[in-house]
Amino acid sequence: MTEYKPPPLPSPFTHTTPPPTLLTQGAEAHLYKTTYLTPTTPAALKIRPSKPYRHPILDRRLTRQRILQEARCLSKLVREGVSVPAILALDWEPQGQEEKDVLEGRAGGAWLLMEWVEGLVVRVVLERWEGWMKRNTQMGEEQRKGEESRVRYLLRRIGHVVGGLHKAGVVHGDLTTSNLMLRPTAAPLSVEEDGGNPSMEGEVVLIDFGLAGQSNQDEDRAVDLYVLERAFGSTHPRTEPFFDELLQGYREAYRGAASTLKRLEDVRMRGRKRSMIG
Repeated sequence: MTEYKPPPLPSPFTHTTPPPTLLTQGAEAHLYKTTYLTPTTPAALKIRPSKPYRHPILDRRLTRQRILQEARCLSKLVREGVSVPAILALDWEPQGQEEKDVLEGRAGGAWLLMEWVEGLVVRVVLERWEGWMKRNTQMGEEQRKGEESRVRYLLRRIGHVVGGLHKAGVVHGDLTTSNLMLRPTAAPLSVEEDGGNPSMEGEVVLIDFGLAGQSNQDEDRAVDLYVLERAFGSTHPRTEPFFDELLQGYREAYRGAASTLKRLEDVRMRGRKRSMIG
């Protein structure tokens, strides 16, 4: 089996020191950790490579359009005070026409350089907390309530951030606990040496706006919430019963929550029908 080789880096990053480190790769984009201005200032680099099977003019138009849409959503949210990564730079390069263009690092595409967010994704935090709870079933009632209070508070803060997102007229498009991070406000987030109970303190930050768009439709906002609710149901079964806490935080942050939550009921009903039909 041949080792995967990512597309060439955009020209501004081909000779940086240290070189960018590939973190994740998807069908549409690659995420790297790199530096900005100084070798000690980390930054996140998202690259949307060109699609060689597309006509170069169409490819350039679509790639440019998508990276600009993501950047506009992020810029708007930063202006509105929503916790998202700040944009540092962006650009796009035309797709090379010859094989030598690819070999020399001119494969084209678009890139977005963003603020680096330290911390853990919420998915990992909740998985560690649920694992810790499962291993400590003998805890007293008071301790159990204290643990549940911590996770309720985290969900309330997530609701506040999602409410701010929708208040700004932006929908995420892929709202899951993998696209939420906890950025430590003091000491770095950590768990006990035995891999135990994680900290839930920190600022909730929304990430990965590759599918985001600007919308003021209740339907779009309700679908955002439904996707997040389903993520809790499938990935965090012990935390799912507290999802109403997230919706309460959403109500507190967004005045238009009532109509969106009413539409959420309709979206849930359609989701159940699809599940029954298969």
